[in-house]
Amino acid sequence: QVQLVESGGGLVQAGDSLRLSCAGTGRTFTGIAMGWFRQAPGKEREFVASIGWTGAPTYYADSVKGRFTISRDNAKSTAVLSMYSLKPDDTAVYYCAAGTSGSAMIRGGGINYWGKGTLVTVSS
Repeated sequence: QVQLVESGGGLVQAGDSLRLSCAGTGRTFTGIAMGWFRQAPGKEREFVASIGWTGAPTYYADSVKGRFTISRDNAKSTAVLSMYSLKPDDTAVYYCAAGTSGSAMIRGGGINYWGKGTLVTVSS
């Protein structure tokens, strides 16, 4: 069993940066792809970014490409989402996910574990 705990959310202004972390416990992260999803008020959960267990490949939603960067540290069992040039449309609860394939996560597949989420609010 894997437990995922997100941290780093908060209230920021448009144009600011924010760094979300996902700490995993319960087993080794070897072979596990990691990803980030988000759910805005009144909308469905959507894919944001994913990363293979070696640190590659990485995948991004078009809406965040060039502004967000996903990375991981397997020795610390953590995954990080670095967010830059934040926009009000980025406001959402951000969820960490662990699964079998970073590419499958693009369509919401291959996910075995979810975190409980961390709220990011971007004011205009």
